[in-house]
Amino acid sequence: MSVRKVTSLGEATDSAVAAVPETYRAAVVGTGFMGRTHTHAVRATGGEVVGVAGSSADKAASFGAAHGIGRTHADPLELIRRDDVDVVHVCTPNHLHAPLSLAALEAGKHVVCEKPLATESSIARELVTAAHESGRVAVVPFVYRFHPMAREARARVAAGSVGRLTLAHGGYLQDWLLDPADDNWRVDPVLGGPTRAFGDIGSHWCDMLEFVTGDRITAVSAQTSRISETRGAGSRPVTTEDLVAFQFSTAGGMVGTSVISQVSPGRKNQLVLEVSGTEGSLVFDQERPETLWAGGRERTGIVSRDDPGLSPDAARLVKVPVGHPQGYQDCFNALVADTGAAVAGGSPDGLPVFADGLRTAVLAEAVLESARARGWVDVPGVEDP
Repeated sequence: MSVRKVTSLGEATDSAVAAVPETYRAAVVGTGFMGRTHTHAVRATGGEVVGVAGSSADKAASFGAAHGIGRTHADPLELIRRDDVDVVHVCTPNHLHAPLSLAALEAGKHVVCEKPLATESSIARELVTAAHESGRVAVVPFVYRFHPMAREARARVAAGSVGRLTLAHGGYLQDWLLDPADDNWRVDPVLGGPTRAFGDIGSHWCDMLEFVTGDRITAVSAQTSRISETRGAGSRPVTTEDLVAFQFSTAGGMVGTSVISQVSPGRKNQLVLEVSGTEGSLVFDQERPETLWAGGRERTGIVSRDDPGLSPDAARLVKVPVGHPQGYQDCFNALVADTGAAVAGGSPDGLPVFADGLRTAVLAEAVLESARARGWVDVPGVEDP
């Protein structure tokens, strides 16, 4: 399938003639939780939200009134093609990510597209190519990268403080779909894609693993499961997974395991990554992001984000004194700030781009293939053009 076949969005302007803007004037497409989060982040970093588009005129108007946005649109293309839009933030259900991102690139806009970049890796690959050819900044919000202590873990691995990496494990646990009566558009494969738990939150865990270690998963052996075959008041049949457990191996020689769940009682957003090497281990817990656990044969300890030896990349993301917690919204703010720096011609380290979105799409397909075949599956490599 081609991305140009999944949309009938029509003709757009020639991106080759649009100049790189010196401003951050954003269009937000989508009026749910992610639309709110992106709106706050744009404003927190000095940008302007010039308009919002929703799935209906009423939803767009309601969102605009609640957030002080004067221009509202029922047609996202009308908003995307405005001359006063520099960056399009795509915060819609998954099936619209690819066509709207492509339309934005063709209109000469920079793009911040929620994950998954596309519900098929072949389409995600087309988007990577389109972004490269357009010369525009194209970002996927793997925002957990922007916790200072996640950056500190990455810096310590890169500096060799844990030695040669040998093992990684952890997972991402939630409970928001625990009850069979719980339902959401993400459960529908037409809107959310063929994978749910892995595509929605397992992608974040895998991105964190590869970002922190600088290594790549090359093979997986996975199992998937559902706790109920129906969801919602109407007992709608379900085909997407609630649970994923997988083993993996990496190009650098690590082995590891991960557990992904959206049905674990009491767990809200517990993303935990532990990496071990020949000299030490590190643990990052997204629900306790103010600290990093660091251990070795001789001693263990807790590293706080006010540590005087914090790496420069971690220290630059520290925005408030310790004791005033930084969290999820702060990560989004930092991602948008780095996106703005890239739009202005900079090269901020660690900014997650469309190639990273393609990477998680390829991993998702390998996980599903492995679960169906009940065996090991090799993960194709991904190169950023």
